[in-house]
Amino acid sequence: MLKQDFKSDVGYWVHVCAHRFESMMNAELANENISYRQFQVLAWLALEGELSQAELARCSGVEPSTIVSVVDRMERDGLIERQVCPEDRRKYRLIPTPAANPVWKRVLKCAAKVNASATQDLTKAELDQLRSLLERVNTTLEKQQSTDKT
Repeated sequence: MLKQDFKSDVGYWVHVCAHRFESMMNAELANENISYRQFQVLAWLALEGELSQAELARCSGVEPSTIVSVVDRMERDGLIERQVCPEDRRKYRLIPTPAANPVWKRVLKCAAKVNASATQDLTKAELDQLRSLLERVNTTLEKQQSTDKT
C-alpha cells in the first residue's frame, strides 16, 4: 500500500486550495456565462497587457494547444481580438475588446466574493502574512525554475 503524509506538505495545501478556488470560481462565474479559464485570460491581459497565445499559455501554466479553444470562444463572443504582432507577423497579440469591460467588472465581483469567503476566518494580519509567505514561496520557485533552465 502506498503511504505518504501529504497533509504535512505545503505543496499539498497549495494545490488543494487552488483546486477549491477554481471550483468555487467556476460556480460563481457560471451565472456570468464565463469559465474560470476565460477569467484567467482576462486577468492575465489585465495584469500583463497584450500577450501572444504562447505567452498566455505560459502564464496560465497550460500547453499552448489548451489555450486555443478558450481564445477561439472568447474571440467568437467578442471579448478579445487577435491582432498581428508588429515585431513578428507570425504571432498574434491578444487584446481585450471594449465588450470585455462590463464582463470584467462583473467577474471581479465574483472573484471578490470567492476571496472573501475563503479568507473570512483570517485576521488582516494573518491574510497579510499568508500573501507575503506565498509571494516568497513563488519567488523561490521562480528562481529555482529559471536556474534549472540554464
